[in-house]
Amino acid sequence: MTVGLIPGSFDPFHNGHLEIVERAALIFDEIVVAAIRNPQKSEALFDLEERREMIAEACAHVKNVRIVSISTLLVNVARDVNATAIVKGLRAVSDFESELQMAQMNRSLSGVETLFIPTSSSHSFIASRLLREVARYGGDVSPFVPPAVISRLKDKFLDGDE
Repeated sequence: MTVGLIPGSFDPFHNGHLEIVERAALIFDEIVVAAIRNPQKSEALFDLEERREMIAEACAHVKNVRIVSISTLLVNVARDVNATAIVKGLRAVSDFESELQMAQMNRSLSGVETLFIPTSSSHSFIASRLLREVARYGGDVSPFVPPAVISRLKDKFLDGDE
């Protein structure tokens, strides 16, 4: 059985992420989407459980997907889920440099390979950081995120949680 592990902060999960999950699901027997807390990024808008729920709702139509939350080394999760490969989406050449370094480190630590899937041009400009900023100031992000995310973004910013 082949298992693709798709890690990310997914804060929030967007249509570019969903595209990578859907495409990887055609390659692997099982996809494990791992929402992580990235200490190098600013304070998260959504906690890990909220992100896990959003991802599960957005990916409900993809039958071979499992969602987990992690706060450990990715290679530990890869071992725990018996990952065949780590799957990463690439939006632009600028993503490649840092992703390549992480792939090389992960391979050195665990032997697990990384598969890069380039996103469609229609999603190449979408970034969670940009979506948070647009939503914070009342902009419409609905073309860029699944419905499960829209309602949660509205709740966050209309309720003054941010």
